[in-house]
Amino acid sequence: MLEFANIEPRERVIVALDCDMSQALDLADVLQGHAKWLKVGMTLYYAQGPRIVNELKGMGYNIFLDLKFHDIPHQVRGAAASATRNGADMITMHAVGGVDMMRAALEGAQGAADDFGLDVPVTLGITVLTSMDATSLSACGVERPLEDQVLAMASLARDAGLAGVVASPQEASALRAALGPEAFIVTPGVRPAGSARGDQQRVATPAQAFEAGASHIVVGRPITEASDPLRAFEDIASTLQDG
Repeated sequence: MLEFANIEPRERVIVALDCDMSQALDLADVLQGHAKWLKVGMTLYYAQGPRIVNELKGMGYNIFLDLKFHDIPHQVRGAAASATRNGADMITMHAVGGVDMMRAALEGAQGAADDFGLDVPVTLGITVLTSMDATSLSACGVERPLEDQVLAMASLARDAGLAGVVASPQEASALRAALGPEAFIVTPGVRPAGSARGDQQRVATPAQAFEAGASHIVVGRPITEASDPLRAFEDIASTLQDG
């Protein structure tokens, strides 16, 4: 499995390709040799399937396949195995699916890696979506404070043996304290200073996210919708290097 402890901050910026195939490949071409990680989410994967992962892997990228598995353990085991065979370097599942489901995902990923001579992908439990706040969480019947819910879901992910979690940068510090120095803490909801929030509720700047304890940050629209995506990426990377 990949490690992050000795990797430069710029190599821990994941660019989210939440777009169509043509734009994704154009962006990958522009960022090649600069960005190390690309995120393929539901929009792109459901349109193109494994083909898009294969093409981006062929360009030398690490792929964060963010499909947020959430189903019975049997289905999630198979999904994680398929994602691993396809070459995903990082995969996600909803921690609210429970320990048995997450363990099944890990088993599927490990089994496929053994069968095909691949590295086991980084397995991450989704805690609370960064588009949610305390009000929207309460509307779903969760009455504990938002940070308590994040930590509870992270505890389940740890008990299942996952490599880490996905959470907003606002919870990264508490998660780092709870999960220790080796856990992956991947934070969406990252916006450079002055950027629009979009549909994100719990946000921070890239530097703030790393200072709080994130192992990786996910940045989408501030890069992919910029007039010059490469410059936008490099501006973020420069800020992190300076810090």
